[in-house]
Amino acid sequence: MEISSKENTHFFSNNTTLPVDRSSFKSESSASKEKQACCGGIKIFLGALSFVYFAKALSGSYLKSTITQIERRFDIPSSLVGVIDGSFEIGNLLIIILVSYFGAKLHRPRIIGAGCLIMSAGTFLIAMPQFFMGRYRYERFPSTINSTVSLSPCLQDKSQTPLSALEKSQAKINAGCEKEAGSSMWIYVLLGNLLRGIGETPIQPLGIAYIDDYAVEENAALYIGCVQTVAIIGPIFGFLLGSLCAKLYVDIGFVDLDSVTISPKDVQWVGAWWLGYLIAGVISILAGIPFWFLPRHLPKPESRKDSSTSSEHSKFIIEENKDQGTSSWQQAKLAEMAKGNSLDIIPAVILSLACLLFLLFCLADFLPSLKNLFGNPVYILYLCASIIQFNSLIGMVTYKPKYIEQQYGQTSSKTNFVIGLINIPAVAFGIFSGGLIMKRFGVGVVGAAKLSLGSSFFGYLLLLSLFAMGCGNSEVAGLTVSYPGAKPMSDHEQALFSECNSGCSCSRNDWDPICGENGVTYVSACLAGCRASNGTGKNTVFFNCSCVGTFESSQSSSAVVGPCQKGKECPKMFLYFLVISVITSYTLSVGGTPGYILLLRCIKPHLKSFALGIYTLAIRVLAGIPAPVYFGVAIDTTCLKWGSKRCGGRGACRLYDSSALRYMYLGLTLVLGTVSIFFSVAVLWVLRKRSSPQDETLSASGERGACGTKSRKDNFVNSDQLIQSTYWPEKETRL
Repeated sequence: MEISSKENTHFFSNNTTLPVDRSSFKSESSASKEKQACCGGIKIFLGALSFVYFAKALSGSYLKSTITQIERRFDIPSSLVGVIDGSFEIGNLLIIILVSYFGAKLHRPRIIGAGCLIMSAGTFLIAMPQFFMGRYRYERFPSTINSTVSLSPCLQDKSQTPLSALEKSQAKINAGCEKEAGSSMWIYVLLGNLLRGIGETPIQPLGIAYIDDYAVEENAALYIGCVQTVAIIGPIFGFLLGSLCAKLYVDIGFVDLDSVTISPKDVQWVGAWWLGYLIAGVISILAGIPFWFLPRHLPKPESRKDSSTSSEHSKFIIEENKDQGTSSWQQAKLAEMAKGNSLDIIPAVILSLACLLFLLFCLADFLPSLKNLFGNPVYILYLCASIIQFNSLIGMVTYKPKYIEQQYGQTSSKTNFVIGLINIPAVAFGIFSGGLIMKRFGVGVVGAAKLSLGSSFFGYLLLLSLFAMGCGNSEVAGLTVSYPGAKPMSDHEQALFSECNSGCSCSRNDWDPICGENGVTYVSACLAGCRASNGTGKNTVFFNCSCVGTFESSQSSSAVVGPCQKGKECPKMFLYFLVISVITSYTLSVGGTPGYILLLRCIKPHLKSFALGIYTLAIRVLAGIPAPVYFGVAIDTTCLKWGSKRCGGRGACRLYDSSALRYMYLGLTLVLGTVSIFFSVAVLWVLRKRSSPQDETLSASGERGACGTKSRKDNFVNSDQLIQSTYWPEKETRL
């Protein structure tokens, strides 16, 4: 009986504990549901943010692919195109401070959605001039256009030309002048790119911060890595889209394509540059739609709620709360004083004084932080090295399509295809390899500096070999070669005229190239001395060209429409260029992640955000804006033949000196890269001087940093600070 009573007691005691187990089960199930809801919400935000990163990277890289198209369509020099390209950075800088400060206090997903709408509006604005400035007009002799009047290219006497044809031609020119004189349509492209910069501003700071706030701590690095990976895919599709649109004629759908007498290989060819901007604008709108339906806050994970040992954030939360408590007490005191006074002017005065005191407090905190930051020799040297290196890389990438087209005679379509399909993946693989090397070998701070320096050194050393992989100048009579039997002349404009075309009434401003059967290109059929033509459009053949005959035989020869192809060695040189270019892009990209980790580990934890803000601001202001401009000015100095606008004035360049362009483009890139290497050497020297071999070994194993300041505790960087270690600012569009 005793045993049975014990068993019954045990049985009932078990029954009495059942409700407790059920309640705990319910609490666990509710916690799991909350966790699932949290994970589901953050994953939806992650997918939407990845799509936005893809959209902004696509539109940015597409702009790079249309640089030459815009230059030809609006008849502007490369320096002005550089200003248009830099306007994106200007728009970004206009509101970056406002967005970074006020954005965190407002509905962050909706601000990102509004940014996408502004970005799409700017993208559409870039394409708008195509629909307002009329059809594209290129220089062509009337006989090459589908005309019923047969004209002689060499106009010995204007009476040869029917009066009606001359009057109609002049009337069209005058009408075009009236239309173009009051408009500079490229300004709309500049304003559109400015709007793109404004709309893109909230995506990065608010999006990454939102993920970091509501993601599980151990998953934050993975989520940010996914976003950056998708961002690298964007430029690939951007350049491929540029390749597709460059094949299509600019006025496709508005003109009869059979009447077009130029081909994609002609320097006057302009592709359907506007079409890609319409596509990119639609993608930006679609990318912004999900953010309007996302909540302002997501439920925080339990690990974030209960964690009292969070790294950087928890170290300063107590001090922040103290400051907030002090400020709230001051605000309450001021409000009480304001209530006690019946005069309306007193609260306004007190509020003004409070604002002034707050401003002085912020300034008093700002100046010491700035002094502390710029007193760090590693930070200031690395900042200088990055500014100069990004000047080199931004200028090189901006005008790389133009360089390939002019140096190797490739079409815009093929150039964009090669860059998108070969160069961009090499950059992505290089960034990934740099992070993998850091993780695999446990590289410390000094090791990261060595890896970054070695990457830059070998990258620019490989770039040096491209000087030997260029093509010679195209043989253009009167510009790069003299006419048969004529003496070489230094003045290119005067050299366009020779004894063989002295009897013709030619204009030195025309650019309507033809290819003689002797393999020499002539600026126009008139300057080639051609007196007869047969056929229309692309099939036009010119006869009795007195300047095409060789010096030994004065026999007149024929010519066809379009410039001659470059030398036979060009295809081989272009292949060598592609191989070296891919290896160079990979090598330079390997140092991106180590350099960024070096930046993070060499600043005090409470100055990290401020230091990164100064770094990004300096890169944008001192590299992103000026580099395309002065690279464009340098490239303009190598022009041999400028086009002429219909109403007078200098247009876009028609022919470059290939050798001068090669030395100017590559030389400027290498000079800037070499200067940045010297600063990187100085960074390594300071690090080695301030760190012992024991410190370096310990930092490699992750026990403590080796940044070389007096306080090791201040320079310690934990896992939280390295969440974004694989992030390199603007890496998706820079290389």
